Amino acid sequence: MSRLPFVWDYDMSRAQFCAILRGQTQFGRLDQDWAAVRLLEYAPYRDIIRLLGYRQLVEGWPRWRGRIRSTSRKCGFDFLVEWLPQHHPELL
Repeated sequence: MSRLPFVWDYDMSRAQFCAILRGQTQFGRLDQDWAAVRLLEYAPYRDIIRLLGYRQLVEGWPRWRGRIRSTSRKCGFDFLVEWLPQHHPELL
């Protein structure tokens, strides 16, 4: 089973996590918002953009922001979410 390192504590494959992240399925309380927050908290930036994308990050950030524990990640995404629409709207 192909696993993602940022879901080390769940018996979940890469395909299952991606299906949750896309909103195609849900496992109990593990829903799309859970998957996005998990990704934002623990994944490297490259994986975040590859799996979530800029548009979904910008659109979902207000909903997920309060659930991010890392101050530095929160500040970084605050900056990115404000900067992207102003400087690279074509990415959205």
